[in-house]
Amino acid sequence: MTHQQPPVLDAAALEQFDRLGYLVLPGFLPEDLVDRLRPEVDRWVDDGLRARSIDSAKDPRTHGVPPVVELELPAHGELITYRPLMELLEVLLGKEFVFHHLHSDRQAPDLPGKAWHHDYEQGADGDRSHLMIHTLHYLDGLGDDTASLVVLPGSHLEDAGKTARAHLGTDVLPGELVLDRLPPGSTVVLHSALFHARRTIDRPSDRPRYFMDSSYCQTGTQWPPVKPYWRHILDRARALGLGADRPELFAERHFTEFAGASGGMS
Repeated sequence: MTHQQPPVLDAAALEQFDRLGYLVLPGFLPEDLVDRLRPEVDRWVDDGLRARSIDSAKDPRTHGVPPVVELELPAHGELITYRPLMELLEVLLGKEFVFHHLHSDRQAPDLPGKAWHHDYEQGADGDRSHLMIHTLHYLDGLGDDTASLVVLPGSHLEDAGKTARAHLGTDVLPGELVLDRLPPGSTVVLHSALFHARRTIDRPSDRPRYFMDSSYCQTGTQWPPVKPYWRHILDRARALGLGADRPELFAERHFTEFAGASGGMS
């Protein structure tokens, strides 16, 4: 595939990310990658692979390791190590960073909204000295016939738990930013502690919402994994040669033992 140039993160963009906790990159993913990702998402959903991965995460004793993990799908693996994304993350996270997880879904038009939350995987000691980033990829973009992404700028600076605003559902909050008009292949980069929500539309729609979420963390601390079979995921990434020029990207030493499932998809 032809790699496009990564977006230039000038001083203003970096200041925005530090202060507000997000960056919006319209059309960040090239069309040919999006065209290969979409049928893989269909397979992930229609063949029951996503459901199996959820069952394995919830009850690993019963279901064991799933037969396929997301990054074993060729374009999914390519997305994780997409060169412009890696170069963008180097600016935000530093030269060395580690892959945390990948989620993939084809969200039904009538899927309920997701309440206000953040996704920072904070250890028991409450330390937030290291940065975690979620990159939210919208393969077909966002429009008036899909649920929107809503973020609360600056909320990543609060010392608050993931569900501190969950009681508000998807209510409109002062200062929120609604992202509901993005072209295909757009990516939203979030500081993982930024509160955000998925807000449904108030009209009928038959358009599914193709969504992927890949997450990365600064090295120098140990991060809680979100799936009990996290070692298998990292092992498969290394076996497939993903990120071969980035030895820390799939290194197990950057993680604690699994304590329980968390996180969600926006």
